[in-house]
Amino acid sequence: MPSDAQLPGVSAVLFDSGGVLMQPLGGRWNPRADFEPTVLAHSPGITDGQFAEAVAAGDRFLDAATDTPPYDDYHRILLDHLGIEGTPGLLAELSREVDPATVLEVFPDVLGTLDELGRRGVRMAVVSDAWPELPALHDRLGLGGYFEAYAISAVLGCNKPDPRMYHHASEALGLAPAQCLFLDDDPELVAAAIALGYEGLAVSRPGAPAGGAAPAGVASIGSLSELLELF
Repeated sequence: MPSDAQLPGVSAVLFDSGGVLMQPLGGRWNPRADFEPTVLAHSPGITDGQFAEAVAAGDRFLDAATDTPPYDDYHRILLDHLGIEGTPGLLAELSREVDPATVLEVFPDVLGTLDELGRRGVRMAVVSDAWPELPALHDRLGLGGYFEAYAISAVLGCNKPDPRMYHHASEALGLAPAQCLFLDDDPELVAAAIALGYEGLAVSRPGAPAGGAAPAGVASIGSLSELLELF
């Protein structure tokens, strides 16, 4: 991890959300963990193998998108693959609000770190490839009130590493890129931020799925609490 001398003039942290602030119970982000039981209530008999193939089709759909598509469009892809009509009622059920604690959890190092960063006057924002409901979801998970701005792919119409994602957050804070530290669990997205003039660190928690080798010049931290050494 870099020493604080390597972050001159940095006064804000831009956080990715998934993999940095929170993670899904069961390890899968999309579809939500209640997808299978909801579908089975409408169409009993769908097998685990069919669900796996539908989830893979949904993954391909998201990977091919240049931004984050509407959640209903994503669900229609999965339902079409299962041979099920995406009726308005079923789509509404799949997108209904649920207790976040049943599908997501905040990493244990997050709330204490955010509290202390706020106490020290560090400004904070979120830069995430996510659906528009992310701020409300954060509120329900106890993350409300920490972030001054959100750069959300489904709102901006682009995904990281598009420069607009990073710039939207720093400009909302009224800060130059060099005044912001960007955190993501994808080192390639951190490298993209660094190329735009931001400071950057990859978040690599013990036990997280191993990705490829980090690009040259991308340092990492194993816990958000390590940020407190930098501010």
